[in-house]
Amino acid sequence: MVTIVGRVATDPTQGQTGGGVPVTNFRLASTHRRFDAATQEWTDAGTNWFSVAAFRSLGENAKASLRTGDSVIVTGRLKIRNWESNGKHGTSVDIDADAIGHDLRWGTTAYRPQSRPAAAGLDATSTAEGNSPEEEVDDDAGSEQAMQDSEPLDLSWAAPGPAAGAMS
Repeated sequence: MVTIVGRVATDPTQGQTGGGVPVTNFRLASTHRRFDAATQEWTDAGTNWFSVAAFRSLGENAKASLRTGDSVIVTGRLKIRNWESNGKHGTSVDIDADAIGHDLRWGTTAYRPQSRPAAAGLDATSTAEGNSPEEEVDDDAGSEQAMQDSEPLDLSWAAPGPAAGAMS
């Protein structure tokens, strides 16, 4: 599992896998910056490029939410593969995304949850662990009802006051 912070380098495009699963693809540029003490300036120290694939609802939401230049955080499974085409060869670094979000250090976003249809044929022992992108398991089934049935959260610890562990 990897987490990459970078900028969306291409507008997301949508397609389907050979099995008919919706997938959204885009390129991600992640530039390492460092502070040069001699010049007292930040400098770019190289850019890594990733091809990101987001499946199903994650891909649909990425297509609707992301644009070229957006600062994002992508978490997923890393795949490194060699390629050859027209006499040229290289290495491609791909990420099958598990989660994508805007990097809120650089801007704001408005989250709009989407309702999801109830999962059919899943029991309480189903899990999303170990499933390939072609297999879908709705591990959030019933979570909205569970939130409605739960006790109110105790947020008293978050009340403003002296910092925890502060010395007098």
